[in-house]
Amino acid sequence: MKNMMMVFVLLILVCSTTGNAQTPLKKSSDRFELFAERSGTNASLTGWVFFTDKGTGVRSQVTNPETVISRRSLERRKKLAAPGLDETDIPVHRDYIRAVEAAGLRIKRTSKWMNGVTCTGTAEAFRRVAGLRFVESIDIIESYRSVRPVEIIESEGNQFAPAPAPAGTNLLNYGNSYTQLQQMNVPELHNIGYSGQGVMIAVLDAGFNLLAHEAFDSMHIVAAWDFVNNDPGVGDSSDMGTGSHGTKTLSTIGGFKEGKLIGPAYRASFVLAKTENTDSETPVEEDNWIAAMEWADSIGIDVSSTSLGYIDFDQPYTSYTWQSMDGNTCRITRAADLAVKKGIVVVNSAGNEGYHPTQNTLGAPSDGDSVLAIGAVDATGNRVDFSSVGNTVDGRIKPDVG
Repeated sequence: MKNMMMVFVLLILVCSTTGNAQTPLKKSSDRFELFAERSGTNASLTGWVFFTDKGTGVRSQVTNPETVISRRSLERRKKLAAPGLDETDIPVHRDYIRAVEAAGLRIKRTSKWMNGVTCTGTAEAFRRVAGLRFVESIDIIESYRSVRPVEIIESEGNQFAPAPAPAGTNLLNYGNSYTQLQQMNVPELHNIGYSGQGVMIAVLDAGFNLLAHEAFDSMHIVAAWDFVNNDPGVGDSSDMGTGSHGTKTLSTIGGFKEGKLIGPAYRASFVLAKTENTDSETPVEEDNWIAAMEWADSIGIDVSSTSLGYIDFDQPYTSYTWQSMDGNTCRITRAADLAVKKGIVVVNSAGNEGYHPTQNTLGAPSDGDSVLAIGAVDATGNRVDFSSVGNTVDGRIKPDVG
């Protein structure tokens, strides 16, 4: 049976490419052709292959949604004007994936929302794949460098110094976390019983070490996955990437140690995704994020939080520019907006690129029209100098919250 399946896949490959020699040139992007020319015949490239459709069986899966996503995700979508599944929720057609592999490419990541696969292989193999009738286009994947992690530094005037909570005014002792929480009126919400219960939050970051710390003792972690190394361990180990940044963001959102640190949503449940490799700038962090968001959506999250962003690429790759921040250019931004359409509140840092007098300094996906872009402020409520600014190229005010 396995041999028969391989024969079937090869037949798809042959039939799809016969008499269609010019198609690869029409389907490959200008960037792909430029990279292919620079790299040489036998160099390994990393790129996207996008498909025209989801193949057969789409209707049966749409009408049986629990075969695709969780009941919790379906319940969240009932709040939407048009709830339920659509074609973007259906997995990529397996025969298409097999045909891409048979053409000589190695699959690294699959995205149902984008209806495509991330692959590595030679330019010749990509062009063979471009000749398949069900392939819509191929494109190169850049090498991404994330916006640098936030570092809070004591400045003149000690504007970051935490202020103690007034005695006897709150049910909880916030310790040094009171200053940041009172800016958002969180203690008042806690006092009347709102602390994240019933809400599931996905945190997508650079890993999460020290989960055994006392600040996480009462945290309910529903699921965790390392999309950098493709394993369930999101903490530090012998594989790629370290997790101090993710630990800080997670504790800020949901940590709980009375008298020390209390997060605003300390009674929420959490889904943890390691998407950023801190060891190097690789070509797949953006795709890791998209895969993680698809996974988190299928589990049924209500909110996602990410303190990463993308704009700068390593040489010889072409960078995104401030003009790319229009809400539609960056793949991660398009995925973030799609997540919102599925009922997820997507929260992302605006970036840490500071101020520029004539252009925005945002990092994708904070430019998304449906993404809540968050700026950084000091203890007095003023923007700190490293926090990125808008507006987007199409004129929308960013950040949305500061």
